[in-house]
Amino acid sequence: MNAIELLLQRQSTPLLTAPAPNDEHVEMLLSAGMRVPDHAGLKPWHFHVISGEGLQRLSELYVEATSLDLTTNAGLVEGTSIDEHAFNEKMAKVAKMPFRAPMIIVISTQYTEHNKVPQQEQLVAAGCCAQAMQMAAFALGYGAMWRTGDLAYNDVVKTGLGLSEGNDIAGFLYIGTPTKALNLKPAKSYQDKVTFWK
Repeated sequence: MNAIELLLQRQSTPLLTAPAPNDEHVEMLLSAGMRVPDHAGLKPWHFHVISGEGLQRLSELYVEATSLDLTTNAGLVEGTSIDEHAFNEKMAKVAKMPFRAPMIIVISTQYTEHNKVPQQEQLVAAGCCAQAMQMAAFALGYGAMWRTGDLAYNDVVKTGLGLSEGNDIAGFLYIGTPTKALNLKPAKSYQDKVTFWK
């Protein structure tokens, strides 16, 4: 597969299993992440590579964050309470989330003050890291799924991962071996998304 085929055929792979990328392939993924466009060479990102027991640690962090969020929000509305059965079901679901793949790379920002590079640009650069690593995973024969959701914006999760205040999670990149071959999705038309000035 050449580079153009890769770009035109890449698609997300939600159903993933072991094996995860080996050490050599992880190095390639991280190196791909480091090659993205980076105004002023700030490298305003950080990667957490999570696998093995690390997935259980992330699961516990997700449960802590969700539990605190649910109990806090219920307490804000007078006369409301948390249904115990629904709460337990939600916690069980959240606890399983990290195990949807054998490896997760969390891409976060490390914002740097710069008079020519606003935070928005730095966040886009971190997003480019996620895209580059997903493409690299696809090229190496793995599947990958870039996810966000409420937990990407949760302060408990950010603190648990060691992000300094004011930084963001650009995404959770789930990586593994596809459980089945996926049909190639139809190409999306660009016709109503482009304006040509000639």
